[in-house]
Amino acid sequence: MSGPATLLAADLTKSFGDTPVLAGLDLEVSAGSLTAVLGPSGCGKTTLLRLLGGFEHADGGSIRLGERVLCDERTHLAPERRAIGFVPQEGALFPNLDVAANIGFGLPRAQRRGGRVAELLELVGLAGMAERFPHQLSGGQQQRVALARALAPSPAVVLLDEPFDALDAGLRAQVRAEVRAALREAGATALLVTHDQEEALSLADVVAVMREGRIVQSADPQTLYRDPVDAEVALFVGEAVLLNALLRGDHAETALGRLPIRGAPTGEQRGVVMLRPEQISCHDRPLTGSSRGRVLTTEFFGHDATARISLGAGLEITARSVGHRLPQVGDEVSIVVEGSGLAYPEGTAREEDSGQPSPLREPYLNRGSGITSNRRSVTPRLPTARRR
Repeated sequence: MSGPATLLAADLTKSFGDTPVLAGLDLEVSAGSLTAVLGPSGCGKTTLLRLLGGFEHADGGSIRLGERVLCDERTHLAPERRAIGFVPQEGALFPNLDVAANIGFGLPRAQRRGGRVAELLELVGLAGMAERFPHQLSGGQQQRVALARALAPSPAVVLLDEPFDALDAGLRAQVRAEVRAALREAGATALLVTHDQEEALSLADVVAVMREGRIVQSADPQTLYRDPVDAEVALFVGEAVLLNALLRGDHAETALGRLPIRGAPTGEQRGVVMLRPEQISCHDRPLTGSSRGRVLTTEFFGHDATARISLGAGLEITARSVGHRLPQVGDEVSIVVEGSGLAYPEGTAREEDSGQPSPLREPYLNRGSGITSNRRSVTPRLPTARRR
């Protein structure tokens, strides 16, 4: 039996043949916390989880759990010696065993008879279902059984590999909340890997964004959403409007006029200002000092709505408002920005590291027309400001 412990990965590397997957990855999961590793498909999330669980050998770096070394250049503990629980994508329950037997599968016989299974069933809200078989459970119930099985030996850390992907959208939010509550009550340290931005932001204490085999930013959800480290992270974790700008200390000159900003060094230089669509509101009456635009398209989602607005000269932005304030296509509207934008000075992108086009350069901004909200899609497209 183990208590919660801090999980620390340092300078992890892993390649498969000539293909590098992890490239000097650093990650800390604090004891008792729930951390989400968020990244697109192919960024190395599953490989990271397999290294942490001991199912793969790292090429370099180290993994520590509290004071224990799980792997380094001389050590590689087998999965069963790591005190780590694992919840796979689709539960992977034994179909021929009932719920109680599935949960107690990895426990010593004495613990199976000693009330531990009943305790876990109570913890995950499945009391009274011990004798049911997996085919008699809903998808959400199966995932909770898988979580109970992972928690049964009181591991120091629980790893969750995109455990909600197989659930339909209506059930996903409910099961996420139930799993989070169970982990909290158990006092477990947990690491979740996911490509779903909403899942990561709503569930985790800390979200670590993974890109090309590295963690590029690790922060609490509010900080990550408000102050992403670069434009690519901004676009990945939510909708973003990127505006070319002249940065002047605490303000910037943009297509929406003069905006207060944060994150810019002193002096004058070119760059990009990032806004979230919910900072942008449109009004049907002229307002002094505001920009004007024409509504091109709208999307209504019930709880809120978005409007795509042309500012002229081929520049378009997206504004979000509550659903009952949706403007009409063709309306001329005044545009008001609430709060400050985040400045990305020119030359601060990751072009040097990856050889990819900088998101702060004009040619990048000319490509594409926006991104789809992470509440309705997990696939980012490109900036919401563009010139045709």
